[in-house]
Amino acid sequence: MNRYPLWKNLLVICVVSIGILYALPNLFGDIPALQILATRGSNLEPKLVAEIEQALKEQSLDYQSVHLEDKRLSILFSNSDTQLKAQDTLREKLEDGYSVALYLAPTTPKWLSAIGALPMSLGLDLRGGVHFLMEVDMDAALRQAETRYVEDFRSLLREKKIRYLSISRIPEGGVEVKFREIAQRDEAQKIIHNQYIQLQLQPVDEDQSHHLRAIIDEKEKAETKRLAVQQNITTLRNRINELGVTEPTIQQQGQNHIVVELPGVQDPARAKEILGATATLEFHLVDTTHAATEGRAPAGSKIYYERGGNPVLLQKRTILTGSHITDASSGLDQQTSSPAVYVTLDGQGARSFSKITGKNIGKPMAVVFIETKVENKTDTDGNPVKVHRQVAEVINIATIRDQLSKRFQITGLDSTEEARNLALLLRAGALAAPTDIVEERTIGPSLGQDNIDKGIRSVLVAFLVVFVFMAMYYQVFGIIANLALATNVVLLVSLLSLLQATLTMPGIAGIVLTVGMAVDANVLIFERIREELRNGNSPQNSIDAGYSNAFASIADSNLTTLIAGLVLFGIGSGPIKGFAVTLSLGILTSMFTAIIGTRAIVNFIYGGRRNTKLHI
Repeated sequence: MNRYPLWKNLLVICVVSIGILYALPNLFGDIPALQILATRGSNLEPKLVAEIEQALKEQSLDYQSVHLEDKRLSILFSNSDTQLKAQDTLREKLEDGYSVALYLAPTTPKWLSAIGALPMSLGLDLRGGVHFLMEVDMDAALRQAETRYVEDFRSLLREKKIRYLSISRIPEGGVEVKFREIAQRDEAQKIIHNQYIQLQLQPVDEDQSHHLRAIIDEKEKAETKRLAVQQNITTLRNRINELGVTEPTIQQQGQNHIVVELPGVQDPARAKEILGATATLEFHLVDTTHAATEGRAPAGSKIYYERGGNPVLLQKRTILTGSHITDASSGLDQQTSSPAVYVTLDGQGARSFSKITGKNIGKPMAVVFIETKVENKTDTDGNPVKVHRQVAEVINIATIRDQLSKRFQITGLDSTEEARNLALLLRAGALAAPTDIVEERTIGPSLGQDNIDKGIRSVLVAFLVVFVFMAMYYQVFGIIANLALATNVVLLVSLLSLLQATLTMPGIAGIVLTVGMAVDANVLIFERIREELRNGNSPQNSIDAGYSNAFASIADSNLTTLIAGLVLFGIGSGPIKGFAVTLSLGILTSMFTAIIGTRAIVNFIYGGRRNTKLHI
């Protein structure tokens, strides 16, 4: 009666064996290491590796080993102090085409790594690093969308040869086009409606002129905001990759917030500067027909200022923006030895730039550096508000000597550091909308290790208390439940390792909760067996009835908890997701160990006996 078929016993043995095998990597720990990654076409050649080793030896920085694999160079160190000193040394040694990142290298044996057995990743609260909560300015995203419509309308009406007086954004939101005649407005309304069905067009007559207002509908506004957040996430990820951070976490939180976690980062000021920057470039032709004086600029031109404060009159038309830049690297100008940025354009940008510069050879062209800065001010009620101010300055004016195309250089920068930062931002792309850092937390490595120690201690204490209680109260059956409980923890750790889930403090809380909940199923089964024995049933029938009759209650209770865990994972974020993952996986593993695992052991001990006493 109480015997498993051979295949089911083999299944239990295989599952437990595989679980132990994939949980093993977490016992070996990790050591401080540096990861050097070639970017933008650079190569990690053996000669460069030899130069890196020589640089470390010259600074008396001892390292354990150097591994070059898959275009990544890993250098292992015995302690974190040497790791940090080596990072500073190699950042000075290597050029702009390489990133040097801090990380913890697992010491898992190669035979385990070969079968995909890797340790769990540790979250920010366990490993240390920097946490940023960033808010995307949705109003700015809509304003930028309206600005694009201004340029689109101007090009469209010129193409269709429809005369208009002016096109501009209106303060309350939308774009307004002014016409002299109603017929021109009606014709423009038809053309714009056919091209932009997502806009609501409103004809207005006032001041002896005829206006056409284009308002973005609510559906398009929602889509614009969603795309702004997604593009900002992509841009931030690119910037973090350029910083050389391993295993970053970048995810959306709510409608307009982005969470960025950088494990192992110990220079939060540098990370904050790069993540929050909104720098981009624009190229304009210089207006040589008018003088650049303070006051009102002529139609079609705008006054900008150089870094020294001198006014420069530029044409409003932008001949190239940073959105067409596909690559950028910093270096030195060969003639003047001044800092420079070498820019590469995409196909569309190269064609447009080549065409315009070809027509304007001998004329001056200006490079405008545009940056959005955030200022903290107070409104009329005294409440603190953040105001975005766009700063545009001319960093370079040069005469077009030849027809420029896909690749060219920019000079006029103040320092090599500024050139490197600008190249990084141009490579990563511009943010779709200004993004403010509204929350910042830094967790040191020592605090992370303290959290790990306390988390492990809490799991051990919980396990020990449950172990003693079950052994004393249910005797042999209690010991069987404890074996299943230990197996449950092993299987849970192995699943987290297989999924490469990130373990956080809430995740450890989920493991502790799983330890307490895992014995619930066994308590139900054992109490049912006791009840059957008190009713005069035989030991073998009592075991069978206990497992059979308690299964429905166990399944129902665990199913409802699993549903709650899945809901937490679906709508939660950050720590909530970490807790939900361990809770949900713990429910699945506890169902297996508490029902199938303990039944296999009970069958092995009592299945071949007849009239025997159950120690329960």
